[in-house]
Amino acid sequence: MNELRDYFEHNEKRLINKFDHYFDVYDRYFNQYRNKKITIVEIGVYQGGSLQMWRKYFGPEATIWGIDIDPRCKQLEEENTHIIIGSQEDRNFLRSIVDKIGPIDILIDDGGHTQDQQIVSFEELYKHIKIGGVYLCEDVHTSYMNAYGGGLKRNGTFIEYTKSLIDQLNAHYTEQPDFMVDDFTRTTNTIHYYDSIVLFEKRAMVKPSSKMTGQWSFKYDNSKKTFAEKFKFHLLVRINKILQTLKLKGIFVDEMLRLSSKG
Repeated sequence: MNELRDYFEHNEKRLINKFDHYFDVYDRYFNQYRNKKITIVEIGVYQGGSLQMWRKYFGPEATIWGIDIDPRCKQLEEENTHIIIGSQEDRNFLRSIVDKIGPIDILIDDGGHTQDQQIVSFEELYKHIKIGGVYLCEDVHTSYMNAYGGGLKRNGTFIEYTKSLIDQLNAHYTEQPDFMVDDFTRTTNTIHYYDSIVLFEKRAMVKPSSKMTGQWSFKYDNSKKTFAEKFKFHLLVRINKILQTLKLKGIFVDEMLRLSSKG
């Protein structure tokens, strides 16, 4: 049984507004943190109902912080549940609250849902998620809605922003001098996409390495590769580099030619 969905369905306390399919995502990634001494931040307090839901789900040891631009939300504070008033689009405000909140185990962005709000919050707060923590941005369907500055493949949306982070996740394999491993690469294990949700899991990452085990079934005799075959391989690689610079589709270099280059 999903206890979050059960709480939501039988809620008689403060108002909560959630898509039903969110609860399976929440429980899948949040269950491991229950009844532990953790710090949770939710951007977007609204009527305070989700803060009460998190309290019930995570238990009394969790410290919960809510962030909202509406000053009336301050009155919704409860024991070990704190509310800070300010804009998630204000970088100076977000930087000012980091010392107060401390390192974060779970961050849920359920704020204003505009593109700038989601991007600014991620850029300022993701670095403060603990190794082993989770950053979840929900309602990212606004990336496709004109009222929120969205649209399919539209520059500046949160979805398009996160697509570039997929590249950064794989930066260890780059052959381009201007594309480098950074802190995101070194601290991010996975990016998960769900309907209306993007979720990041932080882990301490090292450069991937591969090895072989077992016995060869057959071997490649690189000595039989001709000069012309080896020349063709290196020529294709050079052509691919030019095509990459022009952002044009590349040419597949035959696997046997690739292997022959090791000879």
